[in-house]
Amino acid sequence: MTDSSGTVMSVTSLARLAETSTEALPGIGPKRAATLADLGIRNVADMLHHVPRRYIDRSSKPPIADINVGDEVTLIGEVVNVTSRRAAVRRSPKRSLLIVEAVVRDETASMKAIWFNQGFRAGQLAEGSWVALSGEVEVYKGSLRMKMPEVDELGASLEGLRTGRLVPIHSRAAKLSLGDVRRAIHVALRRSDPVDDTVPVEFRAVRGLMDRHAAFHSIHFPESFDEVRRARRRLVYDEFFRLQTALAVQKKRLAHEMRGVAHRPSGELVGSFVGGLPYALTGAQRRVIDEIAADLRSPRPMHRLLQGEVGSGKTVVAMSALLHGVEGDWQGAIMAPTEVLAGQHYLGARSLLAQARLSPDLAGEGTRLGMESLFASGGPAVRLALLTGSTAAANYAPGISRSELLADAAAGRVDILVGTHALIQEGVGFDRLGVVVVDEQHRFGVAQRVQLKEKADLAAPDLLIMTATPIPRTLSMTLYGDLDVSVIDEMPPGRAPVATERVSRRDEGLAWRLVEREAAEGRQAFVVCPLVEDSPQVEAASASAERERLSALMPGLRVGLIHGQLKAAEKEGVMAAFRAGEIDVLVSTTVVEVGVDVPNATVMVVEDADRFGLSQLHQLRGRVGRGEHAGSCVLIADPAGAEAERRLAAMTKIADGFKLAEEDLRIRGQGTVFGARQSGFGDLRLADVLADSKTLAEARQDAFALVESDPTLSGRPELVAEIRAMLGEEMGWLLKS
Repeated sequence: MTDSSGTVMSVTSLARLAETSTEALPGIGPKRAATLADLGIRNVADMLHHVPRRYIDRSSKPPIADINVGDEVTLIGEVVNVTSRRAAVRRSPKRSLLIVEAVVRDETASMKAIWFNQGFRAGQLAEGSWVALSGEVEVYKGSLRMKMPEVDELGASLEGLRTGRLVPIHSRAAKLSLGDVRRAIHVALRRSDPVDDTVPVEFRAVRGLMDRHAAFHSIHFPESFDEVRRARRRLVYDEFFRLQTALAVQKKRLAHEMRGVAHRPSGELVGSFVGGLPYALTGAQRRVIDEIAADLRSPRPMHRLLQGEVGSGKTVVAMSALLHGVEGDWQGAIMAPTEVLAGQHYLGARSLLAQARLSPDLAGEGTRLGMESLFASGGPAVRLALLTGSTAAANYAPGISRSELLADAAAGRVDILVGTHALIQEGVGFDRLGVVVVDEQHRFGVAQRVQLKEKADLAAPDLLIMTATPIPRTLSMTLYGDLDVSVIDEMPPGRAPVATERVSRRDEGLAWRLVEREAAEGRQAFVVCPLVEDSPQVEAASASAERERLSALMPGLRVGLIHGQLKAAEKEGVMAAFRAGEIDVLVSTTVVEVGVDVPNATVMVVEDADRFGLSQLHQLRGRVGRGEHAGSCVLIADPAGAEAERRLAAMTKIADGFKLAEEDLRIRGQGTVFGARQSGFGDLRLADVLADSKTLAEARQDAFALVESDPTLSGRPELVAEIRAMLGEEMGWLLKS
């Protein structure tokens, strides 16, 4: 490769290619480089990974002379004539219609194509260029034509394509033709030295992987679809292998380099907690508690993901983990993403402890009693406190100020501190932080999780990450591959699936009659809206306006309102009234999406449900039917698009959260999901965690085997450089030395 001055460059690794600007390629100056950047192509490695979005098989395309009326085809031909003109619109004489017509020919015949109000086609279809037109053929005035066909530009000629039967179609920017992109990739491939293969040769042999450099050539300019398949499999393997190797290094470091807390509890406190509950734990809960207990006894810090359906009993499992630490004279912390959820965790923990007669009422005594004296005094007591950005200390102990609460936490006089991101703010400290629970991890960044762990000075605390958003196994391996995973895959006895029905806005009365019937039986309902206030930009029900409308529509019911813009005290007041049965219908935004537990609520109505994602809808559905009465969910929607239709159809047919999560992944694609961890997962350009699950499993097995034999990758400096270069700074924390 030569740089802009003509100096010969030796580029032999993806890491070097990732450091080499596209401007170093002949024919690409600053302007063209800026245009390539619009496609996400900022360096030569990006260019090699800008693979075709599809391929056109020239051998299967009919000659124009053989095309018939009604055929839906893709034809390839040369543009021989392009015209554009204005035509009056009959029904609106003051308006005109821009018409672009082109004549395309191959060796057998020619055909006309026409576009309406697409003036850019005139510039796109240069005479003498080659194009692929896809659409349905019709007859007009005795001649065949294609109306509004899709266009793929193939370049000024079929250079290099006449001998191959597959035509690659790459994505392009507005100022670049497909031929420009293809030529740039040709140059990048031609001028690059063979790219070093950092995957160990034994893995390549066992997996039957083709050579990496050959894979880059074959993915861009293949001779057959089988060649595309083999090339893609190799490059997908590489993407997974890089990510899984980084995750394996992180997991190995956590296991062997970080000093954790080796908890040695007698089990009496946890035994009192579990034995004091008014119900028996499920087999899945007991299994997961045992898995966590084994982690806690180890001197290595726990790093575990806990998955479970809404209502499967994750909170009990988390409390047992925290109590393991408390019994050993360590402190625990629970971090939740919102004040409502933090408050719910606090109230839920108090309720569980009270049910098990582990009363938190001794909090605020001002002295730290040892566990022995607590047991000797007739029963253990667990000091519990809530800390959010706006909370006072009244919920901790009467007469205790916020500053005194912080002092008690820092001195070890608080056993379990529940809070929001306020827990990681400056001024919040712990004496002996031993167990950390992070709820709904996808709402926090990695940095926030690390900040909370850094609050521990004596040793790395054990970390339990909880999520009620089911994650498909393949996605879990990718997003959380550095974690051990526990799954509560069993619901408590008697918990029936929530009946889910979709109605149009025209038939919304069905939902309100259901709400009234349930209220007449003494039960309650949620009504969730996508907005807080009416918006002129978005036609969707707003919570404030809907509260007024429903109050008038159902005058016999008490209708409340809660949303994220209320002050913390106001939100807690509304939730307390709803829990106490003083509100029949609670109109809300998605502030109630997770964690809110009101057993008497049996109806969830979601307005404009097509504006919500599947995971949100499933979470909302899980808010009802948590008591002795069955729950119902009504989705009010008139969706405008096919994707929304698929989401709503899935919600009415699928009750299992993990199956629903897989369907969500199929519908939305993985790009929107990977951003959740706020790391470099957007780097998976080719790989699909569902479609490529077998390759993912193979790459993960190989990556972990490699790290088992070389935990720091000291013998693989080229691989380390490649991982850092290709995954970016956001994933750099995984390979810190």
